[in-house]
Amino acid sequence: MLNGLWLGFFVVAAVAALARWIGGDPGVWAAMVESLFAMAKLSVDVMILLFGTLTLWMGFLRIAEKAGLVEWLGRVLAPLFHRLMPEVPPGHPALGLITLNFAANGLGLDNAATPIGLKAMKALQELNPSSTTASNAQILFLVLNASSLTLLPVSIFMYRAQQGAEDPTLVFLPILLATSASTLVGLISVALVQRLRLWDPVVLAYLVPGALLLGGFMALLAGLSATALATLSSLLGNLTLFGLILLFLVIGALRKVKVYECFVDGAKEGFDVAKNLLPYLVAMLCAVGVLRASGALDFGLDGIRALVEWFGWDTRFVDALPTALVKPFSGSAARAMLIETMQNHGVDSFPALIAATVQGSTETTFYVLAVYFGSVGIQRARHAVGCALVADLAGVLASIGVCYWFFG
Repeated sequence: MLNGLWLGFFVVAAVAALARWIGGDPGVWAAMVESLFAMAKLSVDVMILLFGTLTLWMGFLRIAEKAGLVEWLGRVLAPLFHRLMPEVPPGHPALGLITLNFAANGLGLDNAATPIGLKAMKALQELNPSSTTASNAQILFLVLNASSLTLLPVSIFMYRAQQGAEDPTLVFLPILLATSASTLVGLISVALVQRLRLWDPVVLAYLVPGALLLGGFMALLAGLSATALATLSSLLGNLTLFGLILLFLVIGALRKVKVYECFVDGAKEGFDVAKNLLPYLVAMLCAVGVLRASGALDFGLDGIRALVEWFGWDTRFVDALPTALVKPFSGSAARAMLIETMQNHGVDSFPALIAATVQGSTETTFYVLAVYFGSVGIQRARHAVGCALVADLAGVLASIGVCYWFFG
């Protein structure tokens, strides 16, 4: 799928450039070649910050792992997942792996979350009566993974910082609200199809306080101006980020973790992760740059903008849609679209803020589907794709709505 998507960018760009050339614009070919080199250079610029940021963050997260914070979160969430997956016996290893996976995802431990998630899917497959059809538990697990519930979107902060944002954490609250919406819609959509008992006392004990807290928080936000909302988002983002780092260090020290040595071990892993990202970043940024230089991207967005104008709606969100449209297929393509939007419109422009929020509140649905189900030989996904895409759509719509609320 990713091969076809990447090739498609170049093919569409070539067709659009040919049309412009025939129409009397001979400079389009030079612009496309120039864009290739410019985007290759931009990839290296982005990587410079990636090396530092990923090295720093992976170091602190390694301390959190060694201090037992991820395991503690897993134990806290275990009763909830036992009720949502009734076909999984109490005490089965799958429940522990599932809770650890979501705890790691929530803390931004992607490198830890994926292998744990694959182990969880394998454990669920052992309970699956079919070798090729996804079980209800596997579908719920996948949809919640695809809903992108991340409490601390450090990668978004990092890309905004690299592009020169005065306050990289400005989108913290919008992302938190939008990702909450996508996860809630994903859970409800699966619950409706599978007829899960969301009114179970244990489930309600988890969901109701969270819903009341979120509702009360949103009611508090409703009385603030756009300027005050942006200021609060910045403050909470910075406090949360530094507060978590301090929490990791203090708990690690109390539990006799050698915090400095542990940080260095995690930082080495972060350096390796950043190094391996460069080829993918170059590939996608160059493809997106060619697409923009050929005029194909602008042509498509102009068509959508005309349709939005026909309905009488504000069109400022349209320039953020490329990130939303490619995110279900490819995280690297969406990341490239986000960076391109920041470059083209400005890092703190309205489209760039929406694109950053979309990037932080949606997931690469088809990639997650392929990796998790493919790892256990599942061929028939049943309602997994539909529910995951509904969650993605909720994340996109919530991102647009929240950004109009905060920055509009």
